[in-house]
Amino acid sequence: MSLVTPTRPAGTPTTRRAGKFGAAATRAAIPAANGSLYAARTKIQSQMTRGPYRRIKWILLAVTLGVYYTVPFIRWDRGPGQPSQAVLLDLDRGRFHLFSLELWPQDVTYVMGLLILAAFILFLMNAVAGRLWCGYLCPQTVWTDLFLAVERLIEGDRRERLRLDAAPWTMEKIALRTMKHAIWLLIAWWTGGAWVLYFADAPTLVAQLATYQAPPVAYVAILTLTATTYGLAGHMREQVCTYMCPWPRIQAALTDEHAYNILYRDDRGEPRVSAKQAATLRAAGRPAGDCVDCFACVVACPSGIDIRDGLQMDCIQCGLCIDACDATMDRLGRPTGLIGYDTEANRRSRAAGAGPVSRPVRPRTLLYAASIAGIGGIMLYGLATRSFTGMSVLHDRNPLYVSLSDGAVRNGYTVRLSNKRPGERRYALTIDGLPHARLDVVGGIPGDLPVPSDATQEFRVLVVAPADAAPAASVPLTFRIADAATGETASVVDTFKAPTP
Repeated sequence: MSLVTPTRPAGTPTTRRAGKFGAAATRAAIPAANGSLYAARTKIQSQMTRGPYRRIKWILLAVTLGVYYTVPFIRWDRGPGQPSQAVLLDLDRGRFHLFSLELWPQDVTYVMGLLILAAFILFLMNAVAGRLWCGYLCPQTVWTDLFLAVERLIEGDRRERLRLDAAPWTMEKIALRTMKHAIWLLIAWWTGGAWVLYFADAPTLVAQLATYQAPPVAYVAILTLTATTYGLAGHMREQVCTYMCPWPRIQAALTDEHAYNILYRDDRGEPRVSAKQAATLRAAGRPAGDCVDCFACVVACPSGIDIRDGLQMDCIQCGLCIDACDATMDRLGRPTGLIGYDTEANRRSRAAGAGPVSRPVRPRTLLYAASIAGIGGIMLYGLATRSFTGMSVLHDRNPLYVSLSDGAVRNGYTVRLSNKRPGERRYALTIDGLPHARLDVVGGIPGDLPVPSDATQEFRVLVVAPADAAPAASVPLTFRIADAATGETASVVDTFKAPTP
């Protein structure tokens, strides 16, 4: 199955009835008279729909925006001296807190794993049901739906907005437009404000922002996100999905004939005639499709496409055209489902007179599901078994060793201990691999090395091999630390350098 690449600007008409529905109805080919490949965008004014898919979108909008705006204010007790915000990206201390989970910069592999996991989830969603992410969960879709809801609340539905667009500038029009854009800017501002709350303690930062005492970078970030949210969701809308986002192109390469996409059942809908003509033609024994060419699916589409032209790259699979078409079929007393989630394999099967074909489980989806399970399992195992104690050892470069006057050989090391738990911890340091060697810690005791809470600490360590036990050549040396309170241990293998005979 191939996607139709858009070759015309959104909102311009192509069909015989485009004049009735205006710029939002359909699209037209780019004029080629002057050889130009550019056509200015015409604003799409979509019609409000009611139905199961619209309800699903409202529910997901409320859930996703509720999560985004409220999560920074959820508290989580981590003990004295620790941040109490449940989800916090603490750039100052280099920590990411997610409830009881804490990630350090060394744990960047988990971030990479999450990105890979997200990619495979998108691939699986696409293999099963096309651009579900785009139609229901993408931030661009969610905020655009919210902005459209505000626009409808203030200016009315599609017909009222079209009349307002065509009307001259009066005090009423200025008041309505001012109110709409003011609310849009307020939503965009709070969107940017909520984003910065993930990087600092939310109540504290809110107070600082209100009293103009917040860091300058916070105001810059808020203004930047305010401008982008206002521009993308309020003005650019479907242009972002069609031209700026790379996912439609990727999705076109990943889809196949068994993936569910929103399709028009042309075998049932064609030829298109009005309801009265259909009754007359059927009475005469002539074919008449269920589609009455009402354009309800076109005016309901937020991308302004005509799904009856086939699957197109502009389509975000939101299902609003299904609700619009089903409502028309209900009014006419005809079966619903003229437009719905279907597969190209089903269309071919119906054309051949065979039964329905459905293969959601196939090698592609199994591979994606197995990859998700495998990557997720590896990450969970790593998180469950990771240590909160870290150690690194750096051998002195110059000199590599020192021969003492009594014939003993001494090596110097810098040992760095990491404590990834709240509260100070005390470690005991030992060595293996060099019998009878003496271990000294400059300014400390090997059996009691304190490391502050959530920090790293360096120690200068000297290992001395007595003359009667000095190795004849360099040998491996294992450094071990143990926390008596928790039982956690860590070890690092380095080398003890000795004079070569």
